[in-house]
Amino acid sequence: MDKRNTELLRAITDYLKNYDGPELRIMEVCGSHTGAIAKYGIPQLLSDRIHLISGPGCPVCVAPSAYIDRMIELSLQPDVIVTTFGDLLRVPGSRESLSEAKGRGAKARMVYSPFDTIDLAKKDPAHTYVFAALGFETTAPVYALMARQVLEDGIPNVKLLTAIKTMPAVIRALMDSGAPVNAFLAPGHVSVVTGSRIWEPLAEQYEIPFAVAGFQGIEILEALYGIARWTNERSGGRVMNFYPSVVSRAGNEEAQTQIREVFEPVSAVWRGIGEIEGSGLALRGPYAALDAGSRGLSRDVRKNKACRCGEVLCGKIPPTACPLHGKACTPLTPQGACMVSPEGSCRTWFEGGRKR
Repeated sequence: MDKRNTELLRAITDYLKNYDGPELRIMEVCGSHTGAIAKYGIPQLLSDRIHLISGPGCPVCVAPSAYIDRMIELSLQPDVIVTTFGDLLRVPGSRESLSEAKGRGAKARMVYSPFDTIDLAKKDPAHTYVFAALGFETTAPVYALMARQVLEDGIPNVKLLTAIKTMPAVIRALMDSGAPVNAFLAPGHVSVVTGSRIWEPLAEQYEIPFAVAGFQGIEILEALYGIARWTNERSGGRVMNFYPSVVSRAGNEEAQTQIREVFEPVSAVWRGIGEIEGSGLALRGPYAALDAGSRGLSRDVRKNKACRCGEVLCGKIPPTACPLHGKACTPLTPQGACMVSPEGSCRTWFEGGRKR
């Protein structure tokens, strides 16, 4: 880091450490931000008047139990193999995880790319391969490309089980339910696709600032500094882009077109939060033939009734306020989805020993 950047970083951290303006409760709605905040020890660099709150930005964490149960149901069918990213194998459904169901004969394969599923299916026509496609606007274009390839190439033994969610709707739902938040660290990866303008109606409606941030320590600190300065010196809503190298106001319009072609907005259930109208994406038109039963998965049951993941995801309590945290619930014995993924706030807090 050159002298100019060193001085800039010092000025930013000095301001944030000594901030004495209006109390700030800033929610990051991106699991990657949650991980980066822990990695760089950012809470320790902030004034006691600045509170960072983890939100529902981990796609694995917000998949309802019905989705996990459906994966397990499919994987137990004799001619079906479920493919998924590694984290999802350990997320508890209403009774068990997909990994635990393997003991009953569940067939699941971990993949590193959705397109690995296509390769597996071509080599094994005797089985139908169902890819667990979950995520936010970030991964939706990739899933759209996958669906298009399957349909265009006429691959008969690939299906998608989708749990794709969109960010603006859940932020609106949180604010309408009284979430204790007065600023947002807007997700950088999502904003690459959607553009920073997607946060403008929310900033205007709720009169709070949104700061789009990257994932390096200094990028997050710059965004927090922007929020703190704006709150201390002005008022009202504003969208600030501190990730201009990859985020524009308009976003990736080609990716947006791909999403609209393959998916349509639907109501979706978020684990621990409930059903939010227009917050999901489902396969539409001819692509709906590839759906493996994604619609109507509304049941959301906690395996352990004492789990408080839902309150953590809404920013109502920190992970350490859950009575299971670090006791019955650890990364080796997860009782809720927030302890499974490296992007989950409970796991991040546990592994980093975070207290605030």
